[in-house]
Amino acid sequence: MDPHRSFSNSIVKGYSGEDTERVAFWENNTMSKSMFLLQHQILVLYLLDEVANKFVFQNLYNFFMSNVYDWFQERLEIQAIADDITSKYVPPHVNIFYCLGGITLTCFIVQVATGFAMTFYYRPTVTEAFASVQYLMTEVNFGWLIRSVHRWSASMMVLNMILHVCRVYLTGGFKKPRELTWVTGVALASVTVSFGVTGYSLPWDQVGYWACKIVTGVPEAIPIVGELLVQVLRGGVSVGQSTLTRFYSAHTFVLPVVASALMLTHFVMIRKQGISGPL
Repeated sequence: MDPHRSFSNSIVKGYSGEDTERVAFWENNTMSKSMFLLQHQILVLYLLDEVANKFVFQNLYNFFMSNVYDWFQERLEIQAIADDITSKYVPPHVNIFYCLGGITLTCFIVQVATGFAMTFYYRPTVTEAFASVQYLMTEVNFGWLIRSVHRWSASMMVLNMILHVCRVYLTGGFKKPRELTWVTGVALASVTVSFGVTGYSLPWDQVGYWACKIVTGVPEAIPIVGELLVQVLRGGVSVGQSTLTRFYSAHTFVLPVVASALMLTHFVMIRKQGISGPL
C-alpha cells in the first residue's frame, strides 16, 4: 500500500464534508500530496513546540514561585497567616445580607481607583473645575466611563452602607462585646456621607455650588461656635476658591486616610471577635 495514501486515509477520518472531498482531490495530485504532508508536518512541529514551551514555562514558574514562597515563609511565616485566614470559622446562619459590608468595601476600592484616575485631569479652581470635568467627559479616552463608574459606585457605596448598618442593627450586632465595632462602623458611615458631600461640589457647576453653600451654612445654627464652624468649612465668610480647595483636599486626602484607618480598625475587631450570632 502506498504510504502516502495510508497516511492520507488516516487523516481523512478526521474530516468530513468538503474537507474530505478536498483531501481526495489532493491524493490524486502529486504536488497536492506533498503540500498536504508538509502542512501536517508543520502542524505537528507547531504542536510539539507548544507542548515544549508550556512544559519549560511551567517548570520555570514552579521553580520561581517555590523560591519566592520559601523566601517569604522563612522571614514572615506566611503559611501560618494563610492557615489562619482559611481556617476561620464561618457561622451557618451567615447569608448574603452579611456580605453588604464587603460590597461597600469593594465600592470604596472602585472609588479610589477611578478617583485617582480623574485627578490627572481635574483642576480644583473655581474658573477651571467645570471645564476640566467637561473635558474629561468629552475629550479624554474613556473619561466618561471612569467618571460614570465613580458616580455610580459612590451611590452604590452609600446604599450598601445604609443596608449594612440596618442589618447590623436588626441582628443585634452592636451588642456586647462588639460595641467598639459598632462605633467604628458609625464613624465610617459618617465619613461615607462626607465623601458624598465634598465630592458633589467638586464639578463646581450650579448644583455643586449651591449644594456647597447650603451644606456649609448648616452649622451656623449651632449656638456660640456655629459661625466659627462655617468659616472653617468655607475658608472664609463666603463660598469661593478656599472652599473648593478645602473640599478637594478633604475628598482626595483627608477622608480617604481617615476611612482607611477606620476600616482597618473595623476589620481587625471583626476578625478578633468573629461574626455576631443570630437573634
